[in-house]
Amino acid sequence: MKKVVIIGSGFAGISAASFMAKAGWDVTVVEKHATPGGRARQLLTNGFSFDMGPSWYWMPGVFEKYFNHFGKKVSDYYELTRLSPSYKIYWEDLNMDIPADFNELKILFESIEKGSAARLDKFMHEAAYKYKVGIEKLVYKPGRSLTEFMDWDIIKGIFKLDVFTSMKKHVAKYFKHPKLQQVMEFPVLFLGALPKDIPALYSLMNYADIKLGTWFPKGGMYSVVKAMYNLAEELGVKFYFNHDVTNITLENSRATHVIAKMTTNHQPQNIDNKSPNTQYPIPNSIAFKADVVIGAADYHFIENTLLPVKYQSYKKKYWDKRVMAPSCLLYYIGINKKLKNILHHSLFFDVSFDVHGKQIYADPQWPAEPLFYVSATSVTDSDTAPEGHENLFFLIPVASSLEGDTEILKDDYFKKILDRFEKLTGETIRNNIVYKSSFSVSDFISEYNSFKGNAYGLANTLMQTALLKPGIRSKKIKNLYYTGQLTVPGPGVPPSLISGEVVAKEIVNFFYNKQV
Repeated sequence: MKKVVIIGSGFAGISAASFMAKAGWDVTVVEKHATPGGRARQLLTNGFSFDMGPSWYWMPGVFEKYFNHFGKKVSDYYELTRLSPSYKIYWEDLNMDIPADFNELKILFESIEKGSAARLDKFMHEAAYKYKVGIEKLVYKPGRSLTEFMDWDIIKGIFKLDVFTSMKKHVAKYFKHPKLQQVMEFPVLFLGALPKDIPALYSLMNYADIKLGTWFPKGGMYSVVKAMYNLAEELGVKFYFNHDVTNITLENSRATHVIAKMTTNHQPQNIDNKSPNTQYPIPNSIAFKADVVIGAADYHFIENTLLPVKYQSYKKKYWDKRVMAPSCLLYYIGINKKLKNILHHSLFFDVSFDVHGKQIYADPQWPAEPLFYVSATSVTDSDTAPEGHENLFFLIPVASSLEGDTEILKDDYFKKILDRFEKLTGETIRNNIVYKSSFSVSDFISEYNSFKGNAYGLANTLMQTALLKPGIRSKKIKNLYYTGQLTVPGPGVPPSLISGEVVAKEIVNFFYNKQV
């Protein structure tokens, strides 16, 4: 049986592992942390459970399709609830619940801008087409050749896909009111760039938001991680946690072993009352033999730290020119009271989006007055906080590569956003905080070896789409492949699941058709 070793157990890594196991391979996943999930790890403390990274569950069909590949359903592993309203947006002079019901949303739009309900219908009709073509014809491609996209549906609909128009211009064509424009531009922020730099193809995200809905898996996003992990184990995948990969050994331009050492800074935790490390006793260092290696950790880190220079596909000059998605300044907050005036998801757009955007992309610096986002999972699921308590997750988008995220700086930013949170929600919480921790640029680097401390990977700009991304296969090492947010299809949880599937199929097809 052929052996594949996968570095990293985030969504893309576990996805790739499961597809490789289904294809009959002996699969080993090596992970530096004590639990699976990568950036989607879980923080358990003082009775609170926090999702440390992703907090939005969109595109439910992608998750259902993933589990269906293995004869399973989402409902076999976790319970989903559609949020209604989907989320709330706060401006300085107004706050707005975004209805889950489309007809209610049209009424809301019409109340703000006459004629916008009909235009929203037309906008969503186009977005539905883009979603269908984009998800079915584009994102499941390995991005290795233009011939992959020689599909009649793509060719005949190239202009309807709006690849060469920016999202900002596309939205402005339909809506003139600035608040409606922000509502419609917001979803592409998940793609890591400003609306003026994102192709209007990605109005498919509006379809995902408005028509497919915002959902919540009971227990939090980590329920998805646990589901994928449990499925992978059912398929025979072996996980080695608390092992940090230090080297990939090479012979004749082939990877032969993945070398990892036991880490001491991450203590084992249980997944569903199982201790992963007890299943596979291992020494302090181990060489994992591999016929194929899949890098599901940070692409840049693997290339520049685990490989000699002569075997790196992309040099420093290439990486320096990449447009990175933002990093984040995150706060995990537990309070000893229940709140009345908040929803599960809240967006705070009460300051200038243009100024904050410029401070992320054009002139990177710590933002003067940041926009921010708050997730309160305990509003939907009381089990994520002790009785009578609330679980709050604050996120400030910041530029990658920023330095100086000291405790003083993080405390200053928290005070800034806390003042605005209390003012706009009418809720006072500062004297009720019983737990507080933070996570920022330097933590993304130390915890995830993140290139420039980014949180989301490469921005999905036109010049970093499909085959213009770093390739899923090494140019220098015959049996080294990559998956995750720095390669196809791009950032986000659903794309990560797809990325694992894409790379696994590419390996299996190549291996059996041509022999590696």
